[in-house]
Amino acid sequence: MSDHDFDPNPARRNFYGRRHGKTLRRSQKGYLAEDLGALRPRGVTMDENPDRTPIDPGAIFGDARPLWLEIGFGGGEHMVHMAARYPQVGIIGCEPFINGVAMLVGKIRAAGVRNVSVHPGDARDLMDVLPDASIARAFLNYPDPWPKTRHHRRRFVTPEHLLPLHRVMAPGAEFRVATDIPSYVRQTLVELPKTGFELVSHRAEAWPDWLSTRYEQKALREGRLPAYLSYRRV
Repeated sequence: MSDHDFDPNPARRNFYGRRHGKTLRRSQKGYLAEDLGALRPRGVTMDENPDRTPIDPGAIFGDARPLWLEIGFGGGEHMVHMAARYPQVGIIGCEPFINGVAMLVGKIRAAGVRNVSVHPGDARDLMDVLPDASIARAFLNYPDPWPKTRHHRRRFVTPEHLLPLHRVMAPGAEFRVATDIPSYVRQTLVELPKTGFELVSHRAEAWPDWLSTRYEQKALREGRLPAYLSYRRV
């Protein structure tokens, strides 16, 4: 398989990240049981859509608003912040780690935002079924670093992930990447131009509408400096 090939069959994909952490609190279990069903986009999982038929993006929020995508939203702070700041858009978040999903759903309930949709799984499953050019902006904030060199192929900034992302993003759409791992920055700078993304900015200062997350605060406490990269989908 070459650098620009990827396997589109979700049934054969490897997933290396965590799906479960410590035991959920009773309140978090309640958030998932009571709220997640209404927040989840339909037709994304293999059980619901084994033929991988494209879904209707307008059905997610009931209108034709612009759609943004957050890949691996962690605890959901940034996603809820952006949803509150930009109520005219719809934000879809993908996160396989169920503890993070529970944290996000609790934050959605507390903030009262209504323009958020949550896929509790791999972003590749959602990208399988999104139509071409349906995403107006995407975010990759503090992704799993996979620091060992032999694991760099597991990072999001590889053709397996970037080619589907390029397909679902609209021409000219912005893709933001934030990380505190120097090797991740280097890999991002190398791989994104190969898959149809043009670097717009690479800086040490965050975007004006950025909300610092717990992952960023941990990095700063431990002396690691974040990098903020903006790309344009060509």
